[in-house]
Amino acid sequence: MVDIVDAKFITSAPNYKAAPESDENNEVVFMARSNVGKSSLLNALTDHKGLAKVSSTPGKTKLINYFDVTFMNRETSEKLVAKFVDLPGFGYAKVSKAQKHDWEKNLTDYISNREQIKIFIHLIDCRHPHLEIDTQVSEFLFAHAREDQYIIQIFTKIDKLNQKEQSALRREFPNALMVSSAKKRGTKKIIKEIYDILKESEDAIDED
Repeated sequence: MVDIVDAKFITSAPNYKAAPESDENNEVVFMARSNVGKSSLLNALTDHKGLAKVSSTPGKTKLINYFDVTFMNRETSEKLVAKFVDLPGFGYAKVSKAQKHDWEKNLTDYISNREQIKIFIHLIDCRHPHLEIDTQVSEFLFAHAREDQYIIQIFTKIDKLNQKEQSALRREFPNALMVSSAKKRGTKKIIKEIYDILKESEDAIDED
């Protein structure tokens, strides 16, 4: 069993050029449309209610936020440190076109140029699985991710669907993970998947 045993805020950056320097490829990037539950998921994964601020105004956060996160394998007591990166939400409704363009350019620049990224986590509201903006983001990720990077698709707010609807979603997206931050369902599986990818990458570096 793997848990996150510590998490703390490090810094914020307005763009990838101002991101903290690092020699490690251990960044886990969380990205989602506004109001999909990204902050709630970060808080649920880290068991830290105030780690990521849950805003009542979607799209309010314009900065890239960095967190140091420590995983522990309970069976071996082995620890692994990574960085969680909370990207600003995309798809804002109540901003000017100029602002929207600037924010989206920041996101695409970050995805394309930040070499330290190991995992992209794309969160999608399970009630709206086919929005054009999410399709565009998914296509962008698959087009720009390097061979050594991973993309994890996660459907949030799964408690809002009945069993039949959940089953249909799982059939359509068999490789995606499902989570309910409110009910704490699916969080352990996400933690384990992130840990396994990072651990495999760390072990490969050690062997080299």
